[in-house]
Amino acid sequence: MPSNVYFWNLRASMKSPFAKRIAKLLRATGAAEHVNPGDLTAVKLHFGEEGTTTFLRPIWVRAVLDYIRAAGGRPFLTDASTLYVGHRGEAVSHALLAQRHGFDGLALGAPVIVADGLKGQHQVAVPVHGKRIETAYIAGDIHAADWFVSLNHFKGHELAGYGGALKNIGMGCASKQGKMQQHLTTGPSLNRDDCIGCGLCVTACAAEALALDGPKGEGRITIDQERCVGCGGCFLACKSGGLVIDWRTNVGEFLERMMDYAKAVLEPKGRPCLHVNFVVDVIPECDCAGYSDAPLCPDIGVLASLDPVAVDQASLDLVNRAPASSPSKLPLSYQPGEDKFRAVHGHVPEDFGLGYAEEIGLGSRAYELIKT
Repeated sequence: MPSNVYFWNLRASMKSPFAKRIAKLLRATGAAEHVNPGDLTAVKLHFGEEGTTTFLRPIWVRAVLDYIRAAGGRPFLTDASTLYVGHRGEAVSHALLAQRHGFDGLALGAPVIVADGLKGQHQVAVPVHGKRIETAYIAGDIHAADWFVSLNHFKGHELAGYGGALKNIGMGCASKQGKMQQHLTTGPSLNRDDCIGCGLCVTACAAEALALDGPKGEGRITIDQERCVGCGGCFLACKSGGLVIDWRTNVGEFLERMMDYAKAVLEPKGRPCLHVNFVVDVIPECDCAGYSDAPLCPDIGVLASLDPVAVDQASLDLVNRAPASSPSKLPLSYQPGEDKFRAVHGHVPEDFGLGYAEEIGLGSRAYELIKT
């Protein structure tokens, strides 16, 4: 059976401004039927890395929060720590960045809670028994939430090809250890030339897998891979670049791991969750990049569904049917109607892992697009 995906094309009027059109779109999904009074609702979104300008606008998010509150839920805005060095690697900097980008708890009526704790170590081990993952490490407060909503800026992504609902859920809700597990790394790669021998990573390593090969300030970092548990805490501790992530991976396997993680987030909720894709500012890279390039196509609209696979598939189809924008990162050889994200990120499988997501029961690639 095809899943229902509801679509608003961004047309508005004095009588039907943004907030009313969003409310109408979300009511059509029937999501309110799955909210119990007082449900603590995790609203997962990306607050945008420093320098990015295309993250979801807080005024848009406010309209979705109003819908959740009207349904009886008690929403909080949330994300989890990153592995890479940036402004979202630990909870203090992450929360301050969200505030600078306009995500104010009092103004929006929903606090910002970094779900994997102060240093990215607040996690829950969730059995998933997927093709690639047996146990997933999910950010603790997302797992503890009664209900879940993903708010997604639909755009490209350097590794996954595109970022939508499934990327925001699978990768975005993982703890540091979970993110490392998806990237197929059992531990850090060493960049000894940049190591300054400070020993901060050695102190942070609870598994005692790291050591200096000489006195502090003179020695350089070494690793015992057999001891390493892949928690990712050393990346936060290292300020010099002596410990780095090896991002090279089999992309097909990476996407399957990410889908296994999405299942570990959604399945324990025991009921359908809501997924909203804002297909606007469709830039070629993620909002993690620290800048926003020109969009690949004009703004398309907002899609909502209880099925994360269907809402992503519908979003991909609409992007590919849209005219290409110029100038943009699309190559000169690009032909109208071709896959825009694969034209930019040619290393990605044709189905972006959606076939596997359907196989493990996350949703259906078949959908009916219903205009609201």
